[in-house]
Amino acid sequence: MSEVKETPLPASLVAGARAIVATPDTSEKVRLAYAVSKAWFKRDLALGSPSKDGPMPDRPGRPEKPVLLAPRDMPKRSLSGKAGRLALIHSLAHIELNAVDLTWDLIGRFAHVRLPRSYYDDWVRVGLEEAKHFSMLEDRLARLDTAYGDMPAHDGLWQAAQDTGHDLAARLAIIPLVLEARGLDITPPMIEKARNLGDEETAKCLDVIYRDEKHHVAFGAKWFRFLCDRQGIRPEPAFHTYVRTHFRGALKPPFNDRARSEAGLTPGFYKPLARLTG
Repeated sequence: MSEVKETPLPASLVAGARAIVATPDTSEKVRLAYAVSKAWFKRDLALGSPSKDGPMPDRPGRPEKPVLLAPRDMPKRSLSGKAGRLALIHSLAHIELNAVDLTWDLIGRFAHVRLPRSYYDDWVRVGLEEAKHFSMLEDRLARLDTAYGDMPAHDGLWQAAQDTGHDLAARLAIIPLVLEARGLDITPPMIEKARNLGDEETAKCLDVIYRDEKHHVAFGAKWFRFLCDRQGIRPEPAFHTYVRTHFRGALKPPFNDRARSEAGLTPGFYKPLARLTG
């Protein structure tokens, strides 16, 4: 395999976000996320703009593997047995890789919206942490003698980005406040199951992801409320409208009410939508 040439450090945050999402090489994607984050926090990068630095890609760059399937065609996963554990870790790595692209797209796509610098500080932190999560899970797979791409993965997550690419409030409602909030519900049982099976290394990875996800949901709630306040609309009814319009699925209990509330996502946001499960 030929060696991937490193992309020079982009000239702005928007250019960096565009390069991160566009690159198909996962190692280069992670390297760029770290480099752009470091330069931004050192105040070495200007914000830039989509008009000057180019539009965000319609789809993220992806390696040749894994094979991408429709969610309904994915095999069922379980932590029971080594094969099931590998499949679950691989699935989580794929989710985190998508989270890298979703976060940097959130940074670059909406840079034309008038927002405080602290908005970008928050989401650059998230973009860096998502890259860290992917690297941790990729390393965990390597220690278990497999690699990201060795198993199929589903292609449903990017649909949420395409459906909300026109509206920052909609994007915040669906990505951090639905998809990442779901991680607060399902990650603690996975941690417990991993520990019960004696897989402490996987449990430690999930501990880090769970801790960071609380901040990610909190940033989503913070900036969703900011946009609602700017428009003079009530956050909870606005959230209900966005979810009913843009989310193709169900908000499924049980909910981790404590973790959600600690992140600023109080029950009035999601409990009225639980009836979507039928």
